[in-house]
Order: sequence, then structure tokens, then C-alpha cells
Amino acid sequence: MTDATDATDESGKPDASDAPDDSFHVFDTTLRDGAQREGINLTVADKLTIARHLDDYGVGFIEGGWPGANPRDTEFFRRARQETDFRHARLVAFGATRKAGVRVEEDPQVAALLESEAPVITLVAKSHTRHVELALRTTPEENLAMIRDTVSYLRGKGRRVFLDCEHFFDGYALDAGYAKEVVRTASAAGADVVVLCDTNGGMLPAQVGAVVRTVLADTGARLGIHAQDDTGCAVANTLAAVDAGATHVQCTANGYGERVGNSNLFPVVAALELKYGRRVLPEGKLAETTRISHAIAEVVNLTPATHQPYVGVSAFAHKAGLHASAIKIDPDLYQHIDPALVGNTMRMLVSDMAGRASIELKGRELGIDLGEDRAVIGRVVERVKERELAGYTYEAADASFELLLREEVEGRARRYFRVESWRAIVEDRPDGTHANEATVKLWAKGERIVATAEGNGPVNALDRALRVGLERIYPQLAQMELVDYRVRILEGRMGTGSITRVLVSTSDGQGEWSTVGVAENVIAASWQALDDAYAYGLMRAGVPPQE
Repeated sequence: MTDATDATDESGKPDASDAPDDSFHVFDTTLRDGAQREGINLTVADKLTIARHLDDYGVGFIEGGWPGANPRDTEFFRRARQETDFRHARLVAFGATRKAGVRVEEDPQVAALLESEAPVITLVAKSHTRHVELALRTTPEENLAMIRDTVSYLRGKGRRVFLDCEHFFDGYALDAGYAKEVVRTASAAGADVVVLCDTNGGMLPAQVGAVVRTVLADTGARLGIHAQDDTGCAVANTLAAVDAGATHVQCTANGYGERVGNSNLFPVVAALELKYGRRVLPEGKLAETTRISHAIAEVVNLTPATHQPYVGVSAFAHKAGLHASAIKIDPDLYQHIDPALVGNTMRMLVSDMAGRASIELKGRELGIDLGEDRAVIGRVVERVKERELAGYTYEAADASFELLLREEVEGRARRYFRVESWRAIVEDRPDGTHANEATVKLWAKGERIVATAEGNGPVNALDRALRVGLERIYPQLAQMELVDYRVRILEGRMGTGSITRVLVSTSDGQGEWSTVGVAENVIAASWQALDDAYAYGLMRAGVPPQE
């Protein structure tokens, strides 16, 4: 949140008129701490894009990185000043207290913090005596002086200062008196918030709550919490700290961070707003939660976690028939919130666990009102269970299920071509290369078509041959492309004679759908999935099926 005093009129600067006041902070550190996750490597452009998403979401503070520590972060702050007009957030620069034995006015990394022109600065400081002595190689007394000098110096330069107490909880267990003295020193020097960091991520909620409560009572400082997720408790530890009196939470989008990650911004914000009744985002922004989560995942090039609380595609997915029967009466019977509150949707999964209610609700989701047609519903239930027993999976292939459902409702399959035969050949050449060729013979709109194509594999060759044969008749196929292809062996005990399941994801540039095929060999299973994929895509494009 922005300061209550930060509201402006028509200047384009942050306007707090619709934002919570300064009594509670949502502080995001995706661009600094989150970027330490293995597999994330952000460019300056990536960081600017993520910062805009976070500002649009309405977080109060965005920690952009450590200016002076590396050229990329220095460049980020320069470009952020010139290119980004934040509406809700304050940009934060991260750095350390002055070095031991160095005057704060002469410390180059402190100067770099000021040169970033960030209005808020977060300083990291040691609060664990062993770290002070072994890592900083100085005395506990000098460490306190480093904190005092740096905080007061930056405050004197007009900066708002937060202090992160690194390894606070472990340091508190070793020497509680010194850990609390670090908090008192920082607060007395002018730090607005002193953040207690579970740097190793080893704490549990009851421990965090007890420590925060005691430190708050003994120091009177405003406290924040920074939790790592090494015990799987980062979100719970963050909320335990809030219960104990912390009014500043540090999180990362999707829980990104070093090792197993940080406290996840989205479950924390959702819990604060929906469970605690505490408004921490500007009005209407909570409904952007799922969109922002997925947008940031795309920028960092990581697939959104399907089972992530609140925002995962499976967060409100229901599979069991018992659940579906209850949800048909009232969705709240098996959902802790309305998914729309966080911008998500309820999904009904169709599987061998499905009952009549699951099929009816799934039909409704797909825009097919099955009404009271118990005969159709019964046939669909039986077909799904029989086919899933054979290896099909409809919870991961909505398009194949919709084709099956419409076939039962309409009394005929929605098909756009009839296959006479197909053939795929793989030729192993003496030079170690391979040639892949496929031929398809089919009928479409009364015309017999024979088409041949080569590809980088037998499935790709089949796909190309199908397109060669059909794009003249169905030009809509040119807009479709295969975007994912997955194979699973279902009966491993049979070795190379095992049943194979193939899942194909296809896109037309406007949306994406999944289809399934099952057969004794991977090529035949792939053909089934491709057949469904193009049939569904043409139906989606509004093309009438052939008679």
C-alpha cells in the first residue's frame, strides 16, 4: 500500500484515495528474493514488466533489487524512474548497512542506494551474534553502530527505511537479548519497520507467533515478517506473525525464491482479505489475483502451478461424484470461497469417479444443458467409465469429452472427415539420420483425398499429411497448431506391448484445448488425439460437420 499521505490529484503519481492506509504493508520482493530461484533469470525488461503487474495488483512496496551490487539492478532503477509511473506501489531499493570500520558517508554501496533515487530503502543487517562475528568479522557493538549510523543517515537524506533482521529467529534462539537490541537500535534510529526474517525457513507457526509477540511487547517497534518455505510453513508463519502483531508482510509472487521459495504473495493476500477481513489491496484488485499470478509465471517462463491455492487451475476443480452431487445443490458445500473472488473458476472433472451430477455440471460448464435427460446422462457416465478403464483420461482432455458428450446428445458424432487408412514410415539411413513419411487416405465433403508428407517424426508427418489433405477444404486448420504432446505408458509390466496414452494440446491463437488417444502403439494413439483435436477445432470455429 502507499502511504496515506501519498495521494495526489491528476499528476499521475500514486493515488491512495482508493487504497488502504499505511497501517498495514504488503511488500513484494519477487524482483530481488524471488529472482534467486533456480531457473529464473530476469532481464531488465522482465523486471519492469513484473513490476507493472505487481503495481496493477496493488501491492504497497516493490523491492526492485540491489543497486550497485550488479549492473542489471542499477539499470532497472534507472529505467523504472524514466519508464514506469507507479499508481499504487512505492519502489524499494535493497542494500546493506555500512561496512565495519567505514564511515557511512564514504561507503560506496550506501551511496548507490541513494543514487537509485528509490523513495524507500530496505537494509539487511545481522541479528545473529555468530553471523556478526563469523560473517561480518566484527563485534556485536560495531554491528549495532553500523545499523544505527546507516538508518539515521538514510533517514536524514529523506528516505523511508525498513530494516531486515537476517537470521532473526535463529539468532533469537541463541541470544534473545542481542536480537531484541538490534530491533531497538534500528527503531530508535528511525527505521519505520523492523522485519524479522526466518532466513533458513526452519520455523513453525507457533514458534513464530511466540517470538513476534514477545519482541513486540519488549521493544515497542513496528514489526514485519519475512518467511522462507523450507518447512512448507512460510504462508502459515506469515499469518502467525500477523496474528501476533506484525503489520508488514514480505512475500514473492507464486512463492518464488531461493531453495524451496518464499512466502507466497497470493495466498497471503487472499487470506488477509477473505479470512481476516483486512483490506490490503485497492478496491476490486483481489479479483485480479489469478490473472496476475499467471502473467508473472509467463514472464519468468515457468508453468503456473496447477495446484497452487486460490490461483491454480485445479484450486476449485472437483472430481468425486459425491462432491459433484453436493455442488449441484450448493457450490459452497465443497468450496471454501467463491472462486470468482480471486478471479478463478470452478471446474468439474470427468473421470471414472464421475456420477450423474458430475456429468450434468460439466455439461452446463460446456454450455450443454442436459436438463432431466437421465438416459443421456446415464449413457455418458457408462461410456466415460468404460473408456477410462481402457486408459482414457477425460479430466485432462476436455475437448475429447465434449465431443463424446455432444455425440450422445445429438445422436451422431461431430466428424469432418472419414478416414479410409493412414500409414507412417520411419526409415533408418546408413548415415544415422532418419526419414519420417506419412500417407493418409480419407474422405471429406464427398471427395476422396490422398496426401503424403514428411516430418521430423512419424506423428509430425501424420499431422502434416492431414493438413496437406484437408486445409484446402477446411482453411481454418491453418490457424491451428499443436502446442504440447505428452505420452504415458499405462501397463508397464507388458514392456513394449504396453497400452499407450497420448494427450495433445492444440491452439488456434485464441484458446487452447486438449484431446486424448489410447492404443497399443503410440502412433495409433497419437492419430486418435489428432483426429479429436481437429474435429474440436473446426467445431469451435463454427464449421458444420459433414453429413
